[in-house]
Amino acid sequence: MNEEKIRQIVEEQRSWFLTGATLNVSRRIEALNRLKACILEHETSINEAILKDLGKSSFETYMCETGLVLSEISYMLKHIRHFTRERNVPTPLAQFHSRSYQKPSPYGVVLIMSPWNYPFLLTLDPLVDAIAAGNTVILKPSAYSPCTSQIIHSVISQCFNEKEVAVVTGGRAENTCLLQQHFDYIFFTGSQAVGKDVMTHAAAHLTPITLELGGKSPCVVERTANLRLAARRIVFGKFLNCGQTCVAPDYIYCDQTVKDQLVKEIKKQIKRQFGKHPLNNKNYGKIINEKHFNRLTGLLDPSKIVSGGSSHSQTLQIEPTVMDEVSFSDAVMQEEIFGPILPVLTYASFDEAIRKINSLPHPLALYIFTENTRAAKKIMARCSFGGGCINDTVIHLATSEMGFGGFGESGMGAYHGKEGFDTFSHTKSIVDKKTWLDLPMRYQPYRKTYEKLIHIFLK
Repeated sequence: MNEEKIRQIVEEQRSWFLTGATLNVSRRIEALNRLKACILEHETSINEAILKDLGKSSFETYMCETGLVLSEISYMLKHIRHFTRERNVPTPLAQFHSRSYQKPSPYGVVLIMSPWNYPFLLTLDPLVDAIAAGNTVILKPSAYSPCTSQIIHSVISQCFNEKEVAVVTGGRAENTCLLQQHFDYIFFTGSQAVGKDVMTHAAAHLTPITLELGGKSPCVVERTANLRLAARRIVFGKFLNCGQTCVAPDYIYCDQTVKDQLVKEIKKQIKRQFGKHPLNNKNYGKIINEKHFNRLTGLLDPSKIVSGGSSHSQTLQIEPTVMDEVSFSDAVMQEEIFGPILPVLTYASFDEAIRKINSLPHPLALYIFTENTRAAKKIMARCSFGGGCINDTVIHLATSEMGFGGFGESGMGAYHGKEGFDTFSHTKSIVDKKTWLDLPMRYQPYRKTYEKLIHIFLK
């Protein structure tokens, strides 16, 4: 899509928004119901597209993508009328007689840029929140997942006119054209490097943004942990989507006294969940492209691999791999892995682990496995991160009742449920002052009597 067409879509959406058509809550509900029906109609095609792009099974696609989008729509349909209501707040006595209230209002024309690792979920989930809040939206899915981008285009074209929601496919050229336009809000999910570029372009128009980035999310295993259950849940969270998950446990940070037993349990769980030959498992996916496949295989250190390590360049698959005796100076610890490689590091004391985590860039997620309630509370309070779990991994993002987002280097802002509605809304603070009374004390000439009253009202 060329620059002129992109500019035309933005202008059409702004004109449509300025008519006030999106303010009608019933129309927003109708739009969400259309989207839900269309997703259900195309569910098989969505499964096939994601299978081609990422090798995901239909089970995993529904569990981690389609089903979560449908759940977000259902949540919004249930709560949207409550979310859109004006909210009265107390009025100071000095403003008598007035009504003070807050009114959620849509930003206007929104740009949503999504990544390739969960291409359907991370495009449609923020779209649901933006529609519920009353915005028009331009979607820019990743060029790395072209089959899913195409089915998204088909679904959106069936549900919406371009002046309401439009899809721009393509790569870097289209991204550049889009970022040169004036949007009222930008929502970006992807890498830190591209996130910085998005932020720079947004600054040109002082456009507010949400950045959902990533980082090296630690999985701390404290010495009291239930190691068998910890291994089961770590293996699930780490190797889901072949590790191409922004909140996957990036590395294990384990008490040195239980490390050997934990590694033993993890190796058992890999075999139990993926079989003796994971690369032959039809439900085990693939790396998105050759570039990322080569990057990941370059992080493998054969001298430290204790499980897995095999790969097929023809199918872009890498076995679930565990690397032991890893240090923070190793290559695998210098970047977010975003693949099926699990380094294991150890600490001598729990306080040491907390200090080390806090010395690193703020992660998107943090996980701890422990039976010690005090240890869990301590690390949750002392460490800075986006979100996380105690005695589990990744599941904190699978609810509309809590916001999901990063912190510091892992992002800014959040979405899901009410948090998502608020992200795509500007809350206007309004005072409705009555005309039948006008207190004179604020006007000049100032008087001593009024000064005393001011001190009574404002303290």
